[in-house]
Amino acid sequence: MDGKMLALIIAATSGLTMALQGTLNSALGKVVGLWETTFIVHAVGTVVVGILVFICHLGACDLGKWISAPWYTYLGGVLSVLIIYMVARSIPVVGVAPATTAIILGQTLTAAAVDHFGLFGVERIPFSWYHVAGTFLMAGGAFLLLKK
Repeated sequence: MDGKMLALIIAATSGLTMALQGTLNSALGKVVGLWETTFIVHAVGTVVVGILVFICHLGACDLGKWISAPWYTYLGGVLSVLIIYMVARSIPVVGVAPATTAIILGQTLTAAAVDHFGLFGVERIPFSWYHVAGTFLMAGGAFLLLKK
């Protein structure tokens, strides 16, 4: 299996885990509240990654380089809080499949813009008519999932 195929399988698996995570976070949010859920999810995640990095020694364990990263790269933590809150808030209202489809559509449009402009140091990949057609097809699929 080549590297690109493995990367796509890993990406698809992350989509699977995102749908499950959103559903579980939504269920937890009904019990403890949405902001509390966001806090709990980050606390549990911090413990898990702490074990993986400091006890299992996964990764380079070179946290001393954090100061050299551009300031905007730390906005991922802020975005993570917003993502968990918004996903847990939207799923109970529209359901897992429509919410996940809307999430993927938003991700795709944003990713296309990041690629097109080469933002944050990624390789510039211009938006083509194929991308436009694919985005419209995804939007159509999202619309159909929302139909009752």
